[in-house]
Amino acid sequence: MTLAFVLILSIVGHNMTVVYAAVIVLALKILAQVSGQPMILEWMGSHGLNFGIIILTAAVLVPIADGTVTVQTIIDSFKTPIGIVAVVAGLLAAISGGVGVPLMQTNPNVIPALIVGTMAGVFFFKGIAVGPLIAAGFTYFVMALLEKF
Repeated sequence: MTLAFVLILSIVGHNMTVVYAAVIVLALKILAQVSGQPMILEWMGSHGLNFGIIILTAAVLVPIADGTVTVQTIIDSFKTPIGIVAVVAGLLAAISGGVGVPLMQTNPNVIPALIVGTMAGVFFFKGIAVGPLIAAGFTYFVMALLEKF
């Protein structure tokens, strides 16, 4: 029922990325129930994140493959303020994602809140639903800071 609600909100909010994702997961859930093989949905839950990261990374590497980004372009990116900020932001995002995965594995109760926050960002602020992993990392950093104080 909750997944159907997310699908409806995604359609109303015109966020096709979430629509496609919800349809895929809903189809896998139905397939798992019809076939009596819950492993289908479990497989997506355990391996889907890795495949998603691989596809996302491959898409980011396309400009290097097609020659749009060259070694000189990469070197030049370190010579501008926005390039330096982008390198730092990429570094922080990678670190955040790296600590976000273990947080979600050790504290699964945080996942619904991450989903709600990401969905709110998508629906109300026209964001993109790549946030749960990085949001988990930010959550980890904030909680680590709070523990120190």
